Amino acid sequence: MIDAEVVRLRELRDVALRARALAKTLQSDSAIDGYVFAKSAVTCWTIARIATGRLRAHPYLRYQTGPSRIRELTDRALTTLAAFTARRQNRSLSKYARELQGVAREVADVRALTWSADLSDALGRAQLQLRRLAKELDAGARDESGALAGPRLTRAEAGRGTLSDIGAENSWPYLAI
Repeated sequence: MIDAEVVRLRELRDVALRARALAKTLQSDSAIDGYVFAKSAVTCWTIARIATGRLRAHPYLRYQTGPSRIRELTDRALTTLAAFTARRQNRSLSKYARELQGVAREVADVRALTWSADLSDALGRAQLQLRRLAKELDAGARDESGALAGPRLTRAEAGRGTLSDIGAENSWPYLAI
């Protein structure tokens, strides 16, 4: 593993942990959409564990370090503020959908630029979960904004159909050379 891959894995871990913290904060006040936040928190935790496991397998001790306590406190403060703002504006799902798009972009970048087949496979499974969650969040965000008339989609209905890409134009930025 080279230094650039270590930097990408650390950034992936940080983005996933930040998204997980936001999901946990938003889940605590949302009775209706709590399952979406809970599932995405688990997915983000899985992504962070994949990156952490890969980093801890590195032979250099300085590459094995986890996120600092200050980083955890900063992320918690920022996500609490973001969740408070999103709840006040009644935009919890749309705010979290944007956060999840950032996680999906990082996963796509790390997966595309890694040399490890097992890391790519694990992140590929996480990408499928992120796409399903994005579809559910998109349906809920349209409900939040009032753009979708009619009843809310159930969990089974939101998971059906083809998997939509999360920001397809941003998923493969290295190919736009």
